[in-house]
Amino acid sequence: MQAKSEVIGSLLRPPYLAEARRRYEQSEITLPDFKRLEDRAVDEAVETQTLAGIDMITDGEMRRYAFYGHLIDSLDGFDKFGGWGIEFRDERGEKTRLRRPVVVEKLAWRRHMCAEEWSYLRARTTHPAKVTLISAQQAAAYYDPEKSRGAYPTRDDYLADIVDFTRREIEELR
Repeated sequence: MQAKSEVIGSLLRPPYLAEARRRYEQSEITLPDFKRLEDRAVDEAVETQTLAGIDMITDGEMRRYAFYGHLIDSLDGFDKFGGWGIEFRDERGEKTRLRRPVVVEKLAWRRHMCAEEWSYLRARTTHPAKVTLISAQQAAAYYDPEKSRGAYPTRDDYLADIVDFTRREIEELR
């Protein structure tokens, strides 16, 4: 029996990339410098998967601050950290809280969600490759009946736009 293998989810981001993201967000490094480090992290992720014999290669989601980052960064209308918080322990065992995004305005297209990821990845491997898009089920978590009502009266109204934007992205990636 032959089994196929692929990565599901994000690969761990290297410490230098996490530090670069922090520095970029604080305007301590330029966008071109940050992009060079993202490219390096993607190249390393592709190499790691290739050497491991993975059949379907991803970029490890290195260009995203979180697995859902492509959605939040490509559409206007989200408060990036305005949603409910999830408490967990970090790598040192210390309690921390991740604030989730929440939709607060009618969504508007800013840029493609995955086109940069896909074009860079395709140029870096001859293996079958993929990028991931967020599911409507996951995007539903970013609707809050109180905070989102002004933009979308119902979760279904919001999700209809999410589905439309996702279809638009799929067409771009074909």
